[in-house]
Amino acid sequence: MSKERDTHKDRGDSQAYLEKKKFFDGLLTVYGRKPVLEALQDKATNIHRLHLAESNKTSDILDDIIKLAKAKGAEILYHNRAELSRISKNSSQDQGVAADLICRGFQTYDNFIAKSAGKKFTLLALDGVSNPQNLGMIIRSACAGNIDGILLPQQGSAQIDPLVIKASAGTVFRAPILRCKNLADALKDFKADGAVICSLSSHAKSTLKEFTPEQSCIYVLGNETEGVSKEVSQLCNESVRIPMNNGVESLNVAVTAALIAFR
Repeated sequence: MSKERDTHKDRGDSQAYLEKKKFFDGLLTVYGRKPVLEALQDKATNIHRLHLAESNKTSDILDDIIKLAKAKGAEILYHNRAELSRISKNSSQDQGVAADLICRGFQTYDNFIAKSAGKKFTLLALDGVSNPQNLGMIIRSACAGNIDGILLPQQGSAQIDPLVIKASAGTVFRAPILRCKNLADALKDFKADGAVICSLSSHAKSTLKEFTPEQSCIYVLGNETEGVSKEVSQLCNESVRIPMNNGVESLNVAVTAALIAFR
């Protein structure tokens, strides 16, 4: 009986760990006084923890941040500068403030796959999009348009920071962001699950308007100067083009994302 109880306990501990990991994977850490204040002022956001530097001096904006965090039921923690820097990952710009936000659309890609079984979806995948303003505008278009998720890799792409939040006009707090460590690995999993991986190419036969996939589709958007990487390009099994006039060869990646979102 003791072995059986131990087995049940191990299963319970494992399940509890997975649930805890899933929760923390869904958090978005925002830093800087104004970005944190604006995030807390947004009705769409909930906050798990507010992190403050012990060395902060009293100010009106800090008072407002603390008041809003308390009103939303946040745990408030105080840290030395080194500890806070490890949380914000940007000691030069965090201004002694960071917040762990619970965003309704923020999750890992594998969790999205599990929840989307049997459903058709459309995603944007960002392959080396490094400009924060472009990322913010892509998020804004995807949030407003017909996009079910944005695959945002931790490697090789811009990450959500105050510039991205500003460019997104705050939509990042409600946008469907799917986190992954490596884009190619995530795309392989989606492909194995039956999704079509589609690149944008001026040489493609079909136009974006003509392309109507029957299954789930992921449109890959490449780096602002070099386009889609070779590794990711090799995973694509479809390609479409956007017709151009007057000798124009390409569009800004954020504009392309908007066209896809409202195609």
